[in-house]
Amino acid sequence: MSPCPIAELLPHAGGMILLDAVLEADAERIACRRAVRAGDSFVDADGRLPAWAGVELMAQAVAAWAGWQGRREGRPPKLGFLLGTRHYRCDADFFAAGAELRVTAARSFHDANGMGVFACRIESADASAEANLTVFSPPDADAFLAHAMEQPHA
Repeated sequence: MSPCPIAELLPHAGGMILLDAVLEADAERIACRRAVRAGDSFVDADGRLPAWAGVELMAQAVAAWAGWQGRREGRPPKLGFLLGTRHYRCDADFFAAGAELRVTAARSFHDANGMGVFACRIESADASAEANLTVFSPPDADAFLAHAMEQPHA
């Protein structure tokens, strides 16, 4: 795997990019790094990252995996959607200030229509989290969003 800036793999921008780097990636999984730093998005006044933000870190790892796959095929990052999380468990209320997090996502299921399920983990010296994420990345996100906006809302 050749290194590239994480921003080139994600459809996110600026402060909403919560991962620092890709450590390794292959056809089925990805491992990313995140250092918890004061002043970053979602970090509290004590420099801690709340455990609930782990779901977004996991979702961004999945997006980075998809971006890495696309990059190998010469495609730019695609828009995707987090549809749900099953069994999110974190053994702490927060990830400590200065903690180095390893965020992994492994593909469990993926179909040609863009539906996928990923087994995700976050590991640090003081805390760990895990969940299964269900995601959707439509083949044509612009057409999907245009169609969704045309639908009547209940």
